Amino acid sequence: MKKTLLLLFTFIQLTFSQNPVKFDFDYAQFQYDSTSNYLEIYYAFYPTDFKMLKEDDQYLIKAKMHIQIQNSSTDELVVNKDWGLSQPVKDSADQKNGKALLGVVGFNLKAGSYNIDISVEDITNKKSRKDYSESINVNPLLRKSFAISDVELATRIVNENANKNSIFYKNTLEVFPNPSIIYSDKSPVLFYYSELYNLKINSAPKIILEKKLFDSKNNLVYETSKEVQTNRTSIVEAGILNLKKYPTDTYTLVLKLIDNNSKKYTTSSKKFFFVNPGITVAKNSKGSSNYLNTEFGVLEVEECDDLFEKSKILAEKFEIDEYKKLDALEKKREFLFNFWKKRDESPETQLNEFKKIYLSRIDTVNSRYRTMSTPGYKTDRGRVYLLYGEPDEVDRFPNETDTKPYEIWAFNSIEGGVIFVFGDFGGYGLYELLHSTKRGELQDPNWIYRISAN
Repeated sequence: MKKTLLLLFTFIQLTFSQNPVKFDFDYAQFQYDSTSNYLEIYYAFYPTDFKMLKEDDQYLIKAKMHIQIQNSSTDELVVNKDWGLSQPVKDSADQKNGKALLGVVGFNLKAGSYNIDISVEDITNKKSRKDYSESINVNPLLRKSFAISDVELATRIVNENANKNSIFYKNTLEVFPNPSIIYSDKSPVLFYYSELYNLKINSAPKIILEKKLFDSKNNLVYETSKEVQTNRTSIVEAGILNLKKYPTDTYTLVLKLIDNNSKKYTTSSKKFFFVNPGITVAKNSKGSSNYLNTEFGVLEVEECDDLFEKSKILAEKFEIDEYKKLDALEKKREFLFNFWKKRDESPETQLNEFKKIYLSRIDTVNSRYRTMSTPGYKTDRGRVYLLYGEPDEVDRFPNETDTKPYEIWAFNSIEGGVIFVFGDFGGYGLYELLHSTKRGELQDPNWIYRISAN
């Protein structure tokens, strides 16, 4: 089964001997210097496919791994090395049920193209081996524009009490790789690790990071985005994806950094396979909505309700009333599909740009304006930001002697220029809308008297 699954990944060429051992291999490149990248090679071998060897009254599984890396342009052999791998086992039962031995080795590689050849063989049976061949390009990630490392897939990431002496420790995290790049219904949580570079030297005032998941038919099944802070040159982007609601398929995780002004971008992607026999792919019947093949087709009830709750300020009264009456999951999915479809400003494109921008704003307001009891999107400042976007000017008055804290937001491109005034009556950061010159919004020309300290 494993051999069949691995053949689905076209970026790895496998050559099997008559008696292959079970061995997995993956790699990722990270920034090193202006002329080089740091290549990490992840591997895993499994005791069940090796013969036990007794040494000094102890049973061992022993293997030899050979790695050769050659510059394909100059034929220079930059790596040609053997590693001895071993794992103790108590008995044949322990050998059969033993965990995979994970490892990582790293190399600095100059810019160029390389051929990588890796082999692993059982020390007790040299005919039992496995060989991999892979070609890679090294383009230094330290440059004048922002960049993303390769995406490393992992089975878990430890951020609290991480072992600094672990071979998987980097940037305060222990990242346990998944060289098989396969997940299943038994282990449906995908962890990923990547690094974002050259952020501080980039001239863009705002950089957006998009995370998207595509299936084998290039359907977008999941997406989210957030603003990236540019006060540091590089940061770590690590996270998780719960795959349990997706059917068996090959998926691609895509990370995309975007300059919000120039719209220049860079991407990094990673393919993996998910095995989930409990979920079947829904097929559309004639005349049915095509929401089933979108990200809405996999939402659970709680996710549907949460998404609509965050979208209420865009809804007409009849839409709110209609959603309240829905009690079937399929109806809620279809409603949300149609709700966002009719607000798609560019229906000819696959991506609903309006929805993407709106959900990005949700993340922003939840980060900026949330209080102990109120999520950001339910605050007055959050609502205004969601509807009208980033204000052109913000004047803050947090410490005036005669008034309670207040803010004035200005939008220069709306109705020839409008303002919104917010006041913090309780002093706990929950700013309420006091006045606006925008048509249809609350208007109170005497708002200053409402926040008087006297």
